[in-house]
Amino acid sequence: MRVGVIGSFVWDVIYGRDPRRDPVEEWGGITYALSAFDAALPDTWHVVPLAKVGSDLWPQARRFVSGLRRAAPDAMPIEVPAANNRVRLEYATDELRSEILKGGVPPWTWAGLRPLLRDLDALYINLISGFELDLETLQLIRRHFHGPIYLDLHSLLLGIQPDGTRFPQRLPDPGAWFACADLVQVNEQEMSMMAPDPMALAATAMGAGVQSLLVTLGKRGVVYVLAPGFAGPPLHIHPHGEGEPAGPPTHHIEVTVFDTIRRMNIPYLNVTATFQNRLTGRSFTVDLLPMIGNTFHYGDNVALVKGNRYSILLDIRPPELMRSQQQKDVWTTPARVVFEYDYR
Repeated sequence: MRVGVIGSFVWDVIYGRDPRRDPVEEWGGITYALSAFDAALPDTWHVVPLAKVGSDLWPQARRFVSGLRRAAPDAMPIEVPAANNRVRLEYATDELRSEILKGGVPPWTWAGLRPLLRDLDALYINLISGFELDLETLQLIRRHFHGPIYLDLHSLLLGIQPDGTRFPQRLPDPGAWFACADLVQVNEQEMSMMAPDPMALAATAMGAGVQSLLVTLGKRGVVYVLAPGFAGPPLHIHPHGEGEPAGPPTHHIEVTVFDTIRRMNIPYLNVTATFQNRLTGRSFTVDLLPMIGNTFHYGDNVALVKGNRYSILLDIRPPELMRSQQQKDVWTTPARVVFEYDYR
């Protein structure tokens, strides 16, 4: 099993954390989460950092990841030709500090992230800089990634002045961000910028489909609110091996597209299935992947809620491939089919 971790490697210079010592320089940012996963994950799990690192600090970031016991064999930060994120932190008290950001790697696009998500079972997103990705990219992740998503808003609620100084900044539409995650974390200050108290924020989050909201309170601990019946997010289990039975949380969807003229199953199609819960109105879309079972088909595993009726829209689009002149009109017509399904 693999958990992807989106965030930023940050080189911190810290003043005042211990008044008796000189400034401390060390890795910060997403390295705290990576270290926590490394300590907590069981042997059956691997961590996959999905982070861009500036070329000035990439060798050091590579050494950091290489030292993680739970890092996946293919895990490595991505080097980019930019100055890496560097932050000057000055502590006035244990919990009150100022922050100045210099440098900064470019944000993720959906085109860049999509191929990296295919073999992940869960996703942890911590917006360390607040610039890792935009709302549109996160919405595409939610639409196409079917494992649980944990989202820490972090610096999304910080603006930045021309000199790099960060300052609190309200989030225009928190619900839109909440709708992209199963579990959401904010701190007390961030919460106060979105709602008057944890329960008011929980109402917004649960209304957007969040299953667990956590508000950290510094030394006083954490307040958390769970959706009714929530006992942990179901993991999206990928099919393994040719023809092996699927092991989904509840269902495996399988679609065969047959050419009645040529008498063959059609390959290379782009097939998606959109499930809409007729009771709640909530929907999600699954990319159906080419699979070999008893026949060639398209399929994936999905988690549905028992006792609900679903409308299932199959969207079948032509292959994106080169064609000879003689075959230029073969398999070029898209198709859409709707089914109804009662999960009793």
